Amino acid sequence: MRAITFLCLLGATVAQYDWNGGQGTTAPHNGNSGNVCLTDSASCGCCLMQKQMYRMEAFFNLSLNVLEQDLERTAMALNNVRDSRSAFSVSLGSINKHICTNISREKTIIVYKHVFINLGGSYNTDTGIFTVSRSGVYAFALTVYSDAGSPGNSLDACASLTVNGMVVAGPSDRNLEDQEDSATVVLAQRLQAGDKVAVELPPGCYLCDNKAHYNTFTGFLLYATK
Repeated sequence: MRAITFLCLLGATVAQYDWNGGQGTTAPHNGNSGNVCLTDSASCGCCLMQKQMYRMEAFFNLSLNVLEQDLERTAMALNNVRDSRSAFSVSLGSINKHICTNISREKTIIVYKHVFINLGGSYNTDTGIFTVSRSGVYAFALTVYSDAGSPGNSLDACASLTVNGMVVAGPSDRNLEDQEDSATVVLAQRLQAGDKVAVELPPGCYLCDNKAHYNTFTGFLLYATK
């Protein structure tokens, strides 16, 4: 902008200078002498350039403000997505030794100790309960596996996926045809913040696992609704 002002002053000076020697004659004064565009063409062109520069500056400032607002909204949306991330995947066994759960006369919550991922920390490895941190639609997958030890023995590979203590799915495989069996269930469930999701072991069921991770429990947020 300083360069533009300098050019304006230079143009006004050149227009009034007599190159044949000395100072040229000043343009006649009139009622509009306050507007330099009415005194000489050089100053007029400079003023028009200044006005155009001011318009461009105003346009760029407005565009910059719009871009800054869009950037702020985008950053807020990204932070919102990051805050809403929720995913976990756990398994029952983590050691090489083959271990089976004890058959209980009462239903018990299965506590999966081996953690593949617990993004958001909503799954509690001490209680076996996943607490919904944000309302939305969640996907869950549950796989159960059991080994009867030998063909012909009772084989009850079963479990119950529960929400707030209510059973929503129950994969099971009960037969005497072979030594080992498994079952899997996958579903989507709409949940509210604070809901409790867990896997229960019904009476008469038992699960076996080792570091091969035959029994797994997985869940993640598909999309938030609030």
